[in-house]
Amino acid sequence: MALFREAVGEVRSVTNDRVESENRPAVPLVRHSEQDEKSVMDSLLDDLSEADLLETGEHLSYTQPGVQRSVLRKLKSGRYSLQSEIDLHGLTVNEARQELSDFLRAAQERRHLCVRVIHGKGRKQADRSPRLKPAVNQWLQRNKQVLAFCSARVNDGGTGAVYVLLKRPA
Repeated sequence: MALFREAVGEVRSVTNDRVESENRPAVPLVRHSEQDEKSVMDSLLDDLSEADLLETGEHLSYTQPGVQRSVLRKLKSGRYSLQSEIDLHGLTVNEARQELSDFLRAAQERRHLCVRVIHGKGRKQADRSPRLKPAVNQWLQRNKQVLAFCSARVNDGGTGAVYVLLKRPA
């Protein structure tokens, strides 16, 4: 025992018995945090019913029977890439009907699946209600080539435009 004490030397108390490593693990980086936050916001917004969105009378949304809700959800969030668009501003209702019909036919021929139709909000004349917007709503619902449509995101025209998902050509 004396030999051991002589070899060890003077002893003092240690308050921390952990060994500090020079190779500390890196602080984990939060990847995709912006995407995660957007995903949470999207899921919160997905809980809104169609009735909640239609209360203002401005939001348009439609799917043919049999189209999954997830398709409409993706369309609303802008996950389908737009392949063409048409702007109907300044046209009469009859002109707009013909232009839209020609545009949708041409889009199908070019094998476009997602297009944007800009119809405007119709607020220039306070004494009259919008004319193109409700007409576009009806025309698209009656068109057999249209699978679904919904009002665009704010940066793509908001309630003054719709994303339209077309059937794949045969």
